[in-house]
Amino acid sequence: MLIDTYGRVATDLRVSLTDRCNLRCTYCMPEEGLQWLAKPDLLTDDEIVRLIRIAVTDLGVTEVRFTGGEPLLRPGLVGIVERCAALTPRPRMSLTTNGIGLERTARALRDAGLDRVNVSLDTLRPEVFQAMTRRKRHADVLRGLAAAHAAGLTPVKVNAVLMPGLNDDEAPDLLAWALECGYELRFIEQMPLDAQHGWKREGMITAGDILAALRTRFTLTPEGDDERGSAPAERWLVDGGPARVGVIASVTRPFCRACDRTRLTADGQVRTCLFAREESDLRGALRSGAPDAEIARLWRLAMWGKKAGSGLDDPSFLQPDRPMSAIGG
Repeated sequence: MLIDTYGRVATDLRVSLTDRCNLRCTYCMPEEGLQWLAKPDLLTDDEIVRLIRIAVTDLGVTEVRFTGGEPLLRPGLVGIVERCAALTPRPRMSLTTNGIGLERTARALRDAGLDRVNVSLDTLRPEVFQAMTRRKRHADVLRGLAAAHAAGLTPVKVNAVLMPGLNDDEAPDLLAWALECGYELRFIEQMPLDAQHGWKREGMITAGDILAALRTRFTLTPEGDDERGSAPAERWLVDGGPARVGVIASVTRPFCRACDRTRLTADGQVRTCLFAREESDLRGALRSGAPDAEIARLWRLAMWGKKAGSGLDDPSFLQPDRPMSAIGG
């Protein structure tokens, strides 16, 4: 069991497979990209599967989400999913992706054992997509979403970040589109995880702003805390349901008290929180020949030191040194 001093138990593991990405989203990284991790620093496929096996069989993890960077850039992704699907007990597995390449891999991922996907799409307008991501790949993302839905990677969830002056007028249109396509839409407040450290609390589009915009066209009924559990998104029934829309208000409505996550970076570091400034090295233990029991002990020790909250509401808050692409979403 991965328990901390506040009684929270981590059962949800986020595994970053790479820090590389084929987009350059303005709220994540500069146009020229970043200095990527060197290949020898990355966990191998075997090392990733071993750590997931330890997490599942020894530490009580029941959910595994593969993230990046962009996880579809990881050549061994399908094989990793297939090997993890064979674990006992079998974890539920999902993927967070920008959707580029999903059109050709969705069926293989489903056949390998992946359960569902979260796809990032911030706008319905190709020209705005290009401005936000610095790439002309809007149509690729739409085709990837359709392929995921057709392959049965459901519920297909769409993650959207609203930015002032770019797509902040699109909330109702995005929800109408998601309802029509059968996707579950989740808005995410922009977080201070950009490589440029240009995030400003002032002027950000908040959960309150998003809900106000949605209510100009839809009736929203709160789903309630009992249904939410430890999920990061607050959810609302749309026009009486059964369709839902979610808002992840990491900045203005933190959900730290119910957090059940542990994170593993692509270079084998345990992070107790998305905003943590400390990491615990498992790669070194792996490569020095440590047995499973020792790796499990180190992981428990790392999670025991988890802080009460992200610290976002503290005036002295400092961004993590790593940007989102290197941490894993």
